[in-house]
Amino acid sequence: MYSLSEQRLSELLSSGRQHTIQEGLTGLEKESLRVGPDGSIAQTPHPAALGSALTHPWITTDYSEALLEFITPPLASPDEALAFLRSLQQFVYLKLNPELLWSSSMPCVVEGGASIPIAQYGSSNAGLMKTVYRRGLGYRYGRVMQVIAGGHYNYSFADAFWPVLQEIEKDKQPLQDYRSARYFHMIRNLQRFGWLVPYLYGSSPAICKSYMNGEATTLEEFNENSYYAPYATSLRMGDIGYQNAHELKDGFKATYDSLDSYTESLMRAIETPCPSHEKIGVKVNGEYRQLNANILQIENEYYSSVRPKQVPEFNEKPTLALQRRGVRYVELRSLDINPYEPTGISVEQCRFLETMMAFCLLHESPVISDQERLEIDFNLNAVCYRGREPDLVLQRNNRSITLKQWAGELSAAMTGFAGLLDAGSGKDLYGQALLAARNCVSDPERTPSARVLADMRAHGEGYFHFAKRMSEQHREYFRKLERNEKTLQMIEASVEKSIQEQQRIEISDTLSFDEFLEDYFSQQL
Repeated sequence: MYSLSEQRLSELLSSGRQHTIQEGLTGLEKESLRVGPDGSIAQTPHPAALGSALTHPWITTDYSEALLEFITPPLASPDEALAFLRSLQQFVYLKLNPELLWSSSMPCVVEGGASIPIAQYGSSNAGLMKTVYRRGLGYRYGRVMQVIAGGHYNYSFADAFWPVLQEIEKDKQPLQDYRSARYFHMIRNLQRFGWLVPYLYGSSPAICKSYMNGEATTLEEFNENSYYAPYATSLRMGDIGYQNAHELKDGFKATYDSLDSYTESLMRAIETPCPSHEKIGVKVNGEYRQLNANILQIENEYYSSVRPKQVPEFNEKPTLALQRRGVRYVELRSLDINPYEPTGISVEQCRFLETMMAFCLLHESPVISDQERLEIDFNLNAVCYRGREPDLVLQRNNRSITLKQWAGELSAAMTGFAGLLDAGSGKDLYGQALLAARNCVSDPERTPSARVLADMRAHGEGYFHFAKRMSEQHREYFRKLERNEKTLQMIEASVEKSIQEQQRIEISDTLSFDEFLEDYFSQQL
């Protein structure tokens, strides 16, 4: 079953240029809710001391003024990416007082959706578009779901690697087309095997009752203020968390057969009217409620656990960036915030994910049929809600297979890739990361989701008090952390630069917002 990946691995080793697979770039993104000392969502604006959320390259906001997003540049190793992420959060804690950064993915929204302030980006057309888009999300899906926090693992293989692999495969396409095709090959496998990520790293087996806002749920009561599922791994990734109602209501699903099919499917959704969104209205009493009334306002509205990415130029549509310059990197979006790591993700997780990326790239990857799409969705949902259930059965190629058997096969198939990534270092870092994952498969009590529930029981606390306790521990960690003054000074300088850049954009606007939107959506290749 895994013979092609073994063959490609062998051919790469025989090429004498196998080191090129070790030269990939890692980028990390982490979302964190700002909360008050009592754990409630902060009502304060995005702190001016953090710069402009519109233009700062590393510290911005996601849906809400209170939902910070940290973004590292692509760096040469997981260690470097984590060090940068650590410095960003340390910098924020130097500016935040008395607020905390929430340690977990799932929010506690005691005051309801109205208490969630939508992110603001200034008076420019570009800034207003970002705010209106978020306003539309609130009208379409409610604000509460939008303040769930997650981690993104961004990865790109080195430029020097692609000609090596292309030569091995005797492929004659232009290099950009080949690279994009191979990234989509990898993305399809990351979807097939994606259930493994919430199993290993999911850490949201419980939620605050306030999150449900009185709605009926099949979850069990943990205590007077928390719901949970006994074997859950990541409720965040289940259907009470991130979801696309489009798939149920409108029958829309992005296609991952190729770059062209993917961009065409998204563009079609952005241009297709949706009756339920039309009822909301677009511009009502002079105020935009949403950017348009189509299935998707813009590409980012479509949630997927993994995305192909290209860096857009200013105000360039993401689909056009992909069509013009191909896939630059892949964004894996299925990571819960790890409450046991002040940074929200560990270096061990990063090394395992890099190993998984390499395996998924070289393993065979046919296009995903309608039947396999159903299996992928079933497997993800089953693992999110029941991943640690003894002898949990998943679906593969119209047959049943236990999670333990499948995960065992995958981890065995990744062994050679971990060895290749460790080669020449004199260390067994990737091998140890893979071993830790295998140990979580053989003993589910080692998983973060099991640890969270065990901690809640041991401390006699619900989800809110667990997350608040960990948040306070993280604050103390960052307060005591040794400072890298050079990095902190660089971040400080970027704050002032971002404010100046926002002012420049606002001054340079010459179009009305209506004209700006018309120009944006009329972009063509």
